[in-house]
Amino acid sequence: MALKIVVLAKQVPDTRNVGKDAMTAEGTVNRAALPAIFNPEDLNALEQALRLKEQNPGSTVGILTMGPPRAGEIIRQGLYRGADTGWLLTDRLFAGADTLATSYALATAIKKIGDVDIVIGGRQAIDGDTAQVGPQVAQKLGLNQVTYAEEVLSVKDGKATIKRVIDGGVETVEAPLPVVITVNGSAAPCRPQNAKLVMKYKRAMCPLEASPNPSKGGESNYDYLYEERPYLTLNQWSVADVNGDVQQCGLSGSPTKVKAIKNIVFQAKESKTLTASDADVEGMIKELLEEKIIG
Repeated sequence: MALKIVVLAKQVPDTRNVGKDAMTAEGTVNRAALPAIFNPEDLNALEQALRLKEQNPGSTVGILTMGPPRAGEIIRQGLYRGADTGWLLTDRLFAGADTLATSYALATAIKKIGDVDIVIGGRQAIDGDTAQVGPQVAQKLGLNQVTYAEEVLSVKDGKATIKRVIDGGVETVEAPLPVVITVNGSAAPCRPQNAKLVMKYKRAMCPLEASPNPSKGGESNYDYLYEERPYLTLNQWSVADVNGDVQQCGLSGSPTKVKAIKNIVFQAKESKTLTASDADVEGMIKELLEEKIIG
């Protein structure tokens, strides 16, 4: 069964390497001070999509992302691993979106793509940790959804069989297509970039990413490539391109407002060395209960 798969991916600041310059004086994230990376759990989702493509001949995988023009790098990283195409939602009207506005924008883009069998993305992004976007996209599109997936076992007879994590263990479920799936970081890691695909797509760009060369009248050094190889021009969509409602995009469509962001550094004021004896373990538990750390 040939599948049309869309991977929801996000370019995020690497919050795992937060330094003293990571926050601005206003309490917001200083994104310029942090390297931009492919959201880790979205890479787990991409791997599941690529495996489905291999299991189902004729299937296609596309990367859908929203962000500034530099977020086109996420699409390239997907292409380097085996994706077939991608779409970048970029428009100042998308800026400042919370999960509600983000899911609205993604849902309108998926409608424009059309006839999608599987929408798959990471459980959550490391710059927000809300785990809301995937389910909200499913709700806006009226699609079935399976969350906390660890593996998409198979797709046949119009149904996806998925192994997912639940409290106390795992379960295997079936969901009719089309379906939205969110994938845990405990799922299989994504395959490395393929050298041949890197050479093929390294010049792939969205129009707004193009870097003009003044010495050639404002034209890129590689303009001839885009004429000869149309696949190097990545899809770039604005709010108008996806027939979006401006009032539901960006800040206008975001009821959630962040009051402040703080960089908290934990410091150990004291330490204790415990043995594995029953007395030491019992004493530690009593102390934690007395300090109301647990219980």
